[in-house]
Amino acid sequence: ERFRQLLGFDIARVELYPASEGFLAYQDAPGVEGMLLNVNDGIFFEFIPADRYFDEAPPRLTVGEVELGVQYAVVLSSNAGLWGYDMGDTVKFVSLAPPRVLVTGRIKHFTSAFGEHVIAEEVEGAAQEAVAAHGGVMTEFHVAPQVTPEEGMPYHEWVVAFEEMPEDVDAFAATLDVALQARNPYYKDLIQGSVLRPAVVTPVPSDSFTEAMRRRGKLGGQNKVPRLANDRTMADLLLEFNTEPKRTRA
Repeated sequence: ERFRQLLGFDIARVELYPASEGFLAYQDAPGVEGMLLNVNDGIFFEFIPADRYFDEAPPRLTVGEVELGVQYAVVLSSNAGLWGYDMGDTVKFVSLAPPRVLVTGRIKHFTSAFGEHVIAEEVEGAAQEAVAAHGGVMTEFHVAPQVTPEEGMPYHEWVVAFEEMPEDVDAFAATLDVALQARNPYYKDLIQGSVLRPAVVTPVPSDSFTEAMRRRGKLGGQNKVPRLANDRTMADLLLEFNTEPKRTRA
């Protein structure tokens, strides 16, 4: 979508899943969902169900044991010397024969202060829906729980760097929230049960994320901005760069 906005038209592109540890998957046909797992290049794949990842001894499944639509953490062994290496990425299978995957996020990046376990795939999908409905260009964003607000109920705060602001930030936030509810039934239950109030979008200057990563000593191509967190360390750092009044959507 970002390339389309910059160029004004679609371009031919191929989706890849490369990493320092190996070339893991690639789009093998146009118009086909997911990337073909590279199982014939000296890499042995194992997959830990995401909901079992933090168990003391979680199961490690082979390609022949996985199921469609389930979130898995990726574990590699390779002829380059890796042995049971945890990539930290999460994927889900959209095809089993042949095995095709979508990369859905990072196993340790989630928001679940109230048991909702919101993941990157869900917030990225909600963000795309809000941009499509209200315009704007998001360069980066980070989602964190606000458990003890100064007033009102707890909520999810979206700290967003916009290159172009949407037409109406409050309407943008409302669409984000509804879209996330549609993707995560646990979050929807918390909203409908008045445990959480709808999401709050807080715009920050466009260079806020770069400066925040610099302060954390994480600036560089090998470091990714966390889309989500279960605490406010990154969010509060980003808000130090915010010069606008804080939004308090009810």
